[in-house]
Amino acid sequence: MTITTILLFALLGAFLGLDVVSFPQAMFSRPIVASTLAGTLGGSAGDGLLAGVFLEMMALETLPVGASRYPEWGTASVVGGALYVTRTGDATSALLFAMLGAMVTAWVGGWSMYALRRLNGRWTKGALPALELGNARVVTWLQMRGLAADWVRSFALTAIALALLAPLTAFAIANGHGDSARIRAVLVAVAASIAGSAAWKLSHGSRHGPWFFIGGLALGCAMLLHG
Repeated sequence: MTITTILLFALLGAFLGLDVVSFPQAMFSRPIVASTLAGTLGGSAGDGLLAGVFLEMMALETLPVGASRYPEWGTASVVGGALYVTRTGDATSALLFAMLGAMVTAWVGGWSMYALRRLNGRWTKGALPALELGNARVVTWLQMRGLAADWVRSFALTAIALALLAPLTAFAIANGHGDSARIRAVLVAVAASIAGSAAWKLSHGSRHGPWFFIGGLALGCAMLLHG
């Protein structure tokens, strides 16, 4: 992966990282969308979509609430999609390492968002006298500074992750000798179990939720078997 390619993916990661919390919160940062966009940028929207499906199933477990610390899947999905679409070698092994790379990036991204919140808090505390006077320019400045900091965070995270993980992924694929069928089975089982657990947790609290969950699962399995 060339420096130019990394920078292009980093620009996409910067935009999608902003969408997670800062702006515009239009769901572009959902893994299935973000990874597909990364795949399109890399020359294969289909490969990006495939990686995005797995990442979306894993991300269903994440429930962003307030200031809690949680994995940041916007930039992570760009990294996962980019690693998969720019692969060299076995596609199944590449998908496995792309998912691992995305999960590591999501974890680091969650930590970076927490650090950014603390930084925004310090900036706001320092501007309290002006805020108490109702200075609109200070409010605007704080908002723009926060947006810029989040953009830099997302850009740097995507660029550094790809710079580190792309050569590691290529090396692992070149030196790995795993069974492709077994790897696919493990990926599907892990992703399905995480998504199933998350869907059950979200649905079982309502009166008829479990029945809708079971019915949807049965319908999906029937469509899969019929197809």
